[in-house]
Amino acid sequence: MSPTAGKRVVSVSLGSSRRDHSAVLELLGERVEVSRRGFDGDVEAAERAVAELDGRVDAIGLGGLDVYLYIAGDRYVIADGERLLKAARRTPVVDGSGLKRTLEPRAVRWLAAHGPLPLAGLRVLMVSALDRYGMAVALEEAGCRVVYGDLMFGAGIPYPIRSLEELRTMARRLAREMVKLPVRMLYPTGERQEAAPEARFPEAYAEADLIAGDFHYIRRHLPERLEGKAVLTNTTTSADREELRRRGVRWLFTTTPLVGGRSFGTNVLEAALVAAAGRRPEELAEADYEEFLDRIGYRPTVLDLAAQGEGAEVDGGRR
Repeated sequence: MSPTAGKRVVSVSLGSSRRDHSAVLELLGERVEVSRRGFDGDVEAAERAVAELDGRVDAIGLGGLDVYLYIAGDRYVIADGERLLKAARRTPVVDGSGLKRTLEPRAVRWLAAHGPLPLAGLRVLMVSALDRYGMAVALEEAGCRVVYGDLMFGAGIPYPIRSLEELRTMARRLAREMVKLPVRMLYPTGERQEAAPEARFPEAYAEADLIAGDFHYIRRHLPERLEGKAVLTNTTTSADREELRRRGVRWLFTTTPLVGGRSFGTNVLEAALVAAAGRRPEELAEADYEEFLDRIGYRPTVLDLAAQGEGAEVDGGRR
């Protein structure tokens, strides 16, 4: 089916405006123009932008924060995220969490079957798992030995969580109060995304073969050397890839595809799919997202950063 003209999607992000970009995607037979607008951590400005876009675009993505955390069957609502969500009354607004629960486990299963590294037995540092519970479960199902850094990198507490059960217990105790905090206390926004990394808990990075989770969390505390390691994340630019390559990272796996030289945030891809499908997000179940991913031939991006230039994309196949 040839693409019809066109749907328009805007991602309103609390991240740095220096990462703004635009691109055109072809999804589900539709041409979708996507653009990102960063508001440098200014929640009020982002809220006004969502209200101004309401009714003028086909879908809005929210970046630089989550609205919903899904953990072991429970849903937690982040207050600042909900505030932005409610600023639109007509246009569908998504934060990526609807798609993330399908896409990220699928990316891990693909990597386990086709990626350049055997996942079974791999030592993984997941810098944050409360926002990526599906990825955490999939990594453990693939046989990885996972350390969860939510308390270490989110709160500065030197306590590595070493099991999903312990992670669930922590979530039950803390998440309902944690989501009431301002997003700036939960996540690096605005200029903090551009600041030079300050190594924290470098021993946790050193012990891992694979570092997984939100890229800004990963980058914020990068040690100087990560020789031969792999990173599983998304929302990376060419500058991010160069930084990882310079520190010795060998493999970069992104759960969202590279478009125009960068991997989009999951909120962008979810908003584009919602717009292309012409459906409200509350009408979509995990089975719908699985069908969409089948139709677009989804697979994660695998980059060999040891290759010349910005790294070579590897089309599956274990070496």
